[in-house]
Amino acid sequence: MPQQNAANQSLLGKHTPYCHTYDPGLLFPIPRQEKRTELGISSDSLPFSGQDVWTAYEVSWLNAKGKPLVAWAEFIFSAYSPNLIESKSFKLYLNSFNGTRFESVQAVIDSWQRDLSAASGAPVEVRLHDLSEDQQLVGSMPGECLDGLDIEISHYQVLPSLLQVKSSTEVAACWHSHLLKSNCLVTGQPDWGSVLIRYEGPEIDPEGLLRYIISFREHNEFHEQCVERIFCDIMAQCAPTKLTVYARYLRRGGLDINPYRSNFEKTFNLSRLIRQ
Repeated sequence: MPQQNAANQSLLGKHTPYCHTYDPGLLFPIPRQEKRTELGISSDSLPFSGQDVWTAYEVSWLNAKGKPLVAWAEFIFSAYSPNLIESKSFKLYLNSFNGTRFESVQAVIDSWQRDLSAASGAPVEVRLHDLSEDQQLVGSMPGECLDGLDIEISHYQVLPSLLQVKSSTEVAACWHSHLLKSNCLVTGQPDWGSVLIRYEGPEIDPEGLLRYIISFREHNEFHEQCVERIFCDIMAQCAPTKLTVYARYLRRGGLDINPYRSNFEKTFNLSRLIRQ
């Protein structure tokens, strides 16, 4: 996969013919390091671990007899992978299975694992779910919701200085907000999401935290990059000992993206939210 790929070279925002024949060449990898360098993150020393969990609701292919099969799937990418996958290319890639025959369900899963691992540069876990076994119940985010705070807003571009330490008292807290909105890095189209923050460290001013989350409203960046920016800004401004940032974004084109980054939690399971 070419490492010189940039977001503006992808198919985002461009007329693209529908492809219904299997084509792994549709996948468009984007190196993570460019944005990480902007955040002061070294390629050999990430301050977090984490995953990008994609849920695909529009999954179909043909069996050996040409009969269509449908399912929903989860694709789990490591935050350590050198590349993220541009979402429109992922959608086009999945659509390319719609008119292609496969000998078995396992052959479909093997194709996904092989192609996505090659594009991202690291092993990708695939979970395929039959519709008859769908147990993906709607859940809610834990912790205190910040959205009821009555605050004045004056910034709709990211401003880390909005994050303020309220006191030196060490606290363990969990907050969430459904007011996260950012925009696609290339097209400027809105990306809506909810964000969860687990935190141990000096007490944060909750009003400043909510203002900071809302300050992403006109910010252009991919989902995974926004989560890493939130993580890095909170670490830089408030110096917690433990921090997790987990965002669940609304689906677009049958795909939702749910990245999390943490310096103390290795796995994070949370049911889809009502808007997903």
